[in-house]
Amino acid sequence: MTPSGIDTGNLGTRAVLAPQEIETLFVTLRAMVAEGKSIIFISHKLQEVSEIADRITVLRKGVATASGINARGLSRDDLAHLMVGREVLFRLEKKQQSAGKVVLSVKDVQAENDKGLPALRGISFEIRSGEVVGLAGVAGNGQRELSQVITGLRKSSSGKIELSGEEINNRSASYAIQRGVAYVPEDRHHVGSAPNLSVTDNVIMKKYRSAPIARGWLLDMGVATDFAEELKETYDIIVPNVETPARLLSGGNLQRVILARETSGEPDLMIAVQPTRGLDVGAIEGVQRLLLDQRERGAAILLISEELEELISLSDRILVIYEGQIMGETTEGDVEKIGLMMIGTRLEDIQQGEKRG
Repeated sequence: MTPSGIDTGNLGTRAVLAPQEIETLFVTLRAMVAEGKSIIFISHKLQEVSEIADRITVLRKGVATASGINARGLSRDDLAHLMVGREVLFRLEKKQQSAGKVVLSVKDVQAENDKGLPALRGISFEIRSGEVVGLAGVAGNGQRELSQVITGLRKSSSGKIELSGEEINNRSASYAIQRGVAYVPEDRHHVGSAPNLSVTDNVIMKKYRSAPIARGWLLDMGVATDFAEELKETYDIIVPNVETPARLLSGGNLQRVILARETSGEPDLMIAVQPTRGLDVGAIEGVQRLLLDQRERGAAILLISEELEELISLSDRILVIYEGQIMGETTEGDVEKIGLMMIGTRLEDIQQGEKRG
């Protein structure tokens, strides 16, 4: 948004604000414009750009596919096409299916963060096979710690986590992996992958101890390469060859490498944390399709995201977390209600207010 003025700032919302907080920010930005200031708003969120901008420039691979065009003349579909060069489906068709048996059971779990302070304060919920349970919340309210406790990367101080009836909390990450737990972490560069290793090395990380990739103490690199080539084709990973270092891949292709590794073993439980953060709308569509494919296959999926539109589109149920506690559960996709829970209002209090109103 670039009206004439005397000051120029560079602002962009991050996915750390509740809907009500984003609107407050936009009110502030509009007030600045009214005072004659110029604002450059940089975001990959098309809805925000359309709502706040007067003129829009679109970059694709470092090239401007549109420059300074009137925002009022562009639909979200038009913007998406300019960004990725093709039509994009914003709301994927989700197959109607009944949830199966309980795969993950979390009962009154408590855990501390890296500073030794309470991060999870009595979290309880269940996820069944063939369903996506979304976890909404402003960043820093225990989402990362919850994903780590489930996957064996962090100890819980109390409570119980069961995978298909077997207690798994305070076990190792390898213990969870062996029992069919897949993990797509928030940090795809430093946690989800080994950047200096090849695509092949990255996709065999959960299989290199077992045949046919393992031959005793040795690796059969021919088998490993064939496996990587197969995943490259199946998951449409765009890379010159499977010996390319992971650090040279785009964000979308690196995420496909991680998803290929995590889903190729047909996991019973999948923990996906911010799986589309920082990706363009085309890559987002691809990642979301992969998650829904796993749901149809019967996996239980915990989707942790700060993108409400994504949660509403993909989830069968949405839990909201605030300061390490679950504020409520909804299947309605009511953005206003979810937003209130994200800033600390319990669902029962919201419902009581609606009755009084």
